[in-house]
Amino acid sequence: MNGLRYTTFILIIAIMLTHNNSSFSADTQKNYKSIVQSIIDKALSDSVAYQRLEYMCDTYGPRLSGSDNLNKALMWIKGEMQKDGFANVKAEEVYVPHWVRGNEWCKLVSPREAKMPMLGLGGSIATPKDGITAPVLVVHSYEELEKKANEAKGKIVVFNKDWLGYGDAVQFRTHGAEKAAKVGAVASLIRSCSPIGMQNPHTGMMVYSDTIPKIPHAAITHEDALLLERLEARGQNPVVHLYMEAQTLPDVISYNVMGEIRGTEKPDEIVVLGGHSDSWDVGTGADDDGGGCIATWHALKLLKELGIKPKRTIRAVMFVNEENGVKGGKAYADKHKDEKHHLMFEFDSGVFTPEVIGFSGNDTLMEKVKGFEKYLQMVDSINVTKGGWGVDISPLARLDNIPVMSLGTNDEGKYFWYHHSPADTPDKIDRVVLNKCIAAIAIAVYLYSELD
Repeated sequence: MNGLRYTTFILIIAIMLTHNNSSFSADTQKNYKSIVQSIIDKALSDSVAYQRLEYMCDTYGPRLSGSDNLNKALMWIKGEMQKDGFANVKAEEVYVPHWVRGNEWCKLVSPREAKMPMLGLGGSIATPKDGITAPVLVVHSYEELEKKANEAKGKIVVFNKDWLGYGDAVQFRTHGAEKAAKVGAVASLIRSCSPIGMQNPHTGMMVYSDTIPKIPHAAITHEDALLLERLEARGQNPVVHLYMEAQTLPDVISYNVMGEIRGTEKPDEIVVLGGHSDSWDVGTGADDDGGGCIATWHALKLLKELGIKPKRTIRAVMFVNEENGVKGGKAYADKHKDEKHHLMFEFDSGVFTPEVIGFSGNDTLMEKVKGFEKYLQMVDSINVTKGGWGVDISPLARLDNIPVMSLGTNDEGKYFWYHHSPADTPDKIDRVVLNKCIAAIAIAVYLYSELD
């Protein structure tokens, strides 16, 4: 090798090492800063995202899986994505559960009469046609229920658990009916899964065991759970009447709706981002997860409007049936498992100030994603940490060991004020904060799509 060739060889190696040891060169970093600033400026000047969220929630209302409301909303999303000019806009069929609430009520009948706001829990059976009238047994834990098992037969068990966080409270919503039925209860009620009361009941999914009798299961307000406990403690033997018409009908067809921007260099490698289109049948699902759908959809719209051309294909997916079955996530995994997915991103933490981009992937990728912080902090005080997650994206991510990313927000404790309740409506969402979430998502998925 002569001197000139040797010098050239060393120069090439030096360039390769410099490139491999950094996600972005100095020139490219400057380039990305300009692109990021354009994303932020465009996002913060936008009004269409919030207008679409309001329109979807106000026009189609609650979007429980199996409902006409949901499918009408999904066809509207598909039409709007086509107007946005996305490639490969489609609605892929998914069979989803079809639980119907029907009429329901709950009231205190002794020692006095009083209406008790309630919501049947998703998947519950109905009461007999005349309802159930029975004394109550108030407990605070499964352990207490076991100790008082001989008192539970023929009663309505009320789980009055102090709020210690959603993970702690939701066990009584999910499995409370099984535990109560096992000791002979005729129905079960839970104190709603929320840190506050305000006579606002919260619904959500519950399950039965095939080996234990099924009993009706519903949520009441904090105030009424505490009232029943006080009456019982005084020996006043409260009696409650519960009426529910709930039924589970055969599965019906719904849809995962999606559109994409095709990649310029690696179009067969896909970055997915999305939220879930369904909500419970109370409220209009603005925070859970209408805002997540609009934010991820509009992050993609933002990139397209700015003429930003990613290396890889970026696909927005509005997953169906997260709330009571995850059939949308499972169907997407089954249909698209042979595609090369580069990243799965989900936003389902409520539209509040963006605070964290969580990432689950190998250490090398984590180091590169950590480098996004300087760009994300141009939006707000957003850090990159380990721990991306998402219910809808997990079936495919687990199947193919695909890296996962999610946006975490600072709700100041408010998310579960409205969650799964009649209060989950668009007026709870700040327009500027929604746009910040959109900017953060657009920056994170675009930069990831550019990684070598």
